[in-house]
Amino acid sequence: MAEAQARVTLWGVEVFLAVAEEGSISLAARRLGVTPPAVSQQLAAVEASLGAVLFDRSARPFALTPAGGIFRRHAQSILNAEAEARAELAQADLSQRSTLRLGMIEDFEAEVTPALLTDLAASMGEARFLLETGPSHRLLDQLEGRALDLVVAAELGAGVVDPGWREVHPLLADPFVTVRPRGGAGGLPLILYSTRHLMGRQIAAHLARSNLRPAVRFELDSYTAILALVAQGAGWTILTPLALHHAARFLPEVEVAPLEGEALVRRISLSARAGVMGEMPARVAEALRRPIRDRVLAPAVARWPWLAAEFRLLQAR
Repeated sequence: MAEAQARVTLWGVEVFLAVAEEGSISLAARRLGVTPPAVSQQLAAVEASLGAVLFDRSARPFALTPAGGIFRRHAQSILNAEAEARAELAQADLSQRSTLRLGMIEDFEAEVTPALLTDLAASMGEARFLLETGPSHRLLDQLEGRALDLVVAAELGAGVVDPGWREVHPLLADPFVTVRPRGGAGGLPLILYSTRHLMGRQIAAHLARSNLRPAVRFELDSYTAILALVAQGAGWTILTPLALHHAARFLPEVEVAPLEGEALVRRISLSARAGVMGEMPARVAEALRRPIRDRVLAPAVARWPWLAAEFRLLQAR
C-alpha cells in the first residue's frame, strides 16, 4: 500500500505565516519562541505536503513564490477558523482557555494589570497567562501578527487608517495636561516625551497647531525620568493623568494645570483580532473598567476635580 501523504498541520500553517510576515527564518523563530532549525523543518514539511515551493529563499527578505501567494490567502483563513472554533467553545466558560497572551501599556503595570490578572485567574481555572508590556504601536503590531491575543493600548490617532482587522473596546479618555515644578519660576524649557513614540508625536503636533514653540532641552521616553526632572525644577512637561499616576511619587513636588491651547485627549482601548475570541474581549474590557475607575480615576479626580469632565471611563460602543 502506498504511504499516506503527509498532511499540513496548524502549527505548520502558523510557521508559514510567520515566515511570510517576518521575511526570514530567524525573525519568525524569534516571534514564535522556537529555534530557526525548528522553523526550517516545519516549513520544509509544509512545502513537501503541498508539493510546492512557497518561498524564494534567495531574496532578502524572503519573497513568496506564486504558489506561496496562493497558500497565504488560505493560510490566514485556516488559522482564523481554528481561533473562532476555540473561542466558540470557550465563550460560555473562560476556564476552558488554556493560555491567554495579553499585551498592556506600561501605564497600567503597577495596579490595574495585577488586579486584572487576579480577576482573570479566578475565572479561568488553570489557564496560563503570558504578559508583555511595551509601547502601543509595538503591542498592536504583535496583535496583528498573532503573537498576542488581547492588547490594551493607546489608539493610534485619527490620521491612522484602521484596516478593519481588529475589534476595539474603548476604556479610558486620558487628557493631556501641563506639569510644572511646584512654585517654580517661568522661562523653564520643555521636557518633551520622546517623539519616537506616538504620545510624543501627539504632543509635538499639538504644539505646532497651537503655534507654541517652547525651548526643548530634554527629550525622554520615561515618565519617571521626566517627572523627576520637573520635580527638581529642570523644566516643565506635557503628560496625561495616567502617566502621572504611573510615577505618583513625584506629585507632591509638581503642579498640574489644564493644557494651554485646544484640548488634546488620547484614548486607551482593548483590542483583539476581529471575530476570533467570541465574547472574551468584551468581558475582559468590562473587568478592566473596575480597577481603572477605583485605582486610577478616583484618586486623580479627588486631587484635581477639574479633570472630571475629560478624564473618564469610555463605555462600549
